[in-house]
Amino acid sequence: MFEQILIRMPFGDIVHYLSGYTVVLFAFAAMFVILAIISLPEKPIDIVFGTDGYYTKDVPVDLMKFQRFMAIACGIATIGAITTGDIFNFTLFAAFIGVLNIGIVAAVKNKQVLNAAFSYGLVVMMATVPLFAGAAIIAATCGTLSIWELAVAAEATAGISVPIVAKLLLLVGVLGEGMAPFYIGKAEITRAPGAPYILMIHVSSLLLFLRVVEILLTV
Repeated sequence: MFEQILIRMPFGDIVHYLSGYTVVLFAFAAMFVILAIISLPEKPIDIVFGTDGYYTKDVPVDLMKFQRFMAIACGIATIGAITTGDIFNFTLFAAFIGVLNIGIVAAVKNKQVLNAAFSYGLVVMMATVPLFAGAAIIAATCGTLSIWELAVAAEATAGISVPIVAKLLLLVGVLGEGMAPFYIGKAEITRAPGAPYILMIHVSSLLLFLRVVEILLTV
């Protein structure tokens, strides 16, 4: 791990860092934040069945502004999860990403989409239990939540410093927070007003999973 560190920002025992791996994740998240800032919403087109007619749906300005804000905030939270060197901060950013993803989905005033957002919200709330439980077990057994310190301890003890149950709980929690793309597919939100801002949901879920894999392999 330490040979790949490009940037270090120590704050006491918490060392925020960027490695070659997390720099790539950071670049992807930053790119999609910029796209969310400059993008305009797509106008859905409905075809009249049996004819050549079609009509477009205008996206309300307030909906566009809300979804854009939520997408940008989700991207910033994803960057925070990628760059943080603290397990507890990572769990906070992961929970924040889940809440923001609910907001992006629930902004669409459609019964089917809102039902999917409600179901995803229940999963997110349940996922916070194993997510924070994993961080609590790490703090109780290792005495620190610093990824840097845990990595040092893992090297000294051949990777057995963090209990396996804590790692599994973190993984389960992140999987729960990152379930949004499945509910998007269920609601077919890609055909609803709000694209391309919903792309941030897919990006944040993917990058969050890749980051937790890096953390679990490091500590």
